[in-house]
Amino acid sequence: MLQFPSETAQSKILIRKLCKVIRHKLYSENKTDGISKLITENIVKSDVFKNAKNIMFFYPLDEEINLLELLKYADKNFYFPKCDGKNLLVCPNCNEFSENKYKVKEPCCEPLDDLSLLDIIFTPALCADLRFFRLGYGAGYYDKFLSNPKIKAKKIIPISEHLICRELCTDDYDVKCDAIVCESGFIN
Repeated sequence: MLQFPSETAQSKILIRKLCKVIRHKLYSENKTDGISKLITENIVKSDVFKNAKNIMFFYPLDEEINLLELLKYADKNFYFPKCDGKNLLVCPNCNEFSENKYKVKEPCCEPLDDLSLLDIIFTPALCADLRFFRLGYGAGYYDKFLSNPKIKAKKIIPISEHLICRELCTDDYDVKCDAIVCESGFIN
């Protein structure tokens, strides 16, 4: 398990760099696909997934956890994020995507108005701690989005256990998630 010294803004930058190195190593050793498969299997077996109807996740970058296999579940509605200035919008899966300025694929359709209908939000992370805080890429999109009071969904971080640490130092704007799902299962 990763362990970091007390964190400052400067050490967040260093932690991001370290986590990218770890994630790249997993990817270069061809482990990312296997890790994604195990995480997806754990999600499918979970009651939270079985009971959910409306699920938001993210289109993965090359080295990120890939949950796209979940799209085969026709009894679910799937949504993807879309950047709009400094805000994150939620769009239904329309099977048509374009790349944004960060090279992330986003849906080419109108955003959802009612965020309260989401049951699960899978949130990307470079690192997560056992208190369910995540370290993202530093732009603040997800923390701002997840702080919306209309969101009642379970916030779950899909991440390799190689990128879980005991405790990240947090700021006031960091939003706590509800669970982590990794290769060995859910951490609640």
